[in-house]
Amino acid sequence: MGILVICSYRPHPDHEDEARMLMAGHVPLLRSHGLITDRPVVQGVAKDGELVEIFEWESVETSRGAAGIAEIGAHWKAMSAVMDFVPLAQIAEAQHSFAHFEPI
Repeated sequence: MGILVICSYRPHPDHEDEARMLMAGHVPLLRSHGLITDRPVVQGVAKDGELVEIFEWESVETSRGAAGIAEIGAHWKAMSAVMDFVPLAQIAEAQHSFAHFEPI
């Protein structure tokens, strides 16, 4: 059974474009390794520029093993160089019952 994940990122100042580019390549990379389902991905941006993406892992096990794949580990390292991985609760929009994000 798949597992939905909501990822939230806070781009570092002056790295917003690079953060979006890396986020855009994130899901295709995971999919190329068979780690996530074909469920459509949702990506959005908060008013202050924080980013969210929602996708479905094939399983909890695939989510836990992804970091062990060199190409994915390298991508996550590149992502962490230009953005912080933050809990969804730290994004202002997530404080509302119906969080609104601009689609990407």
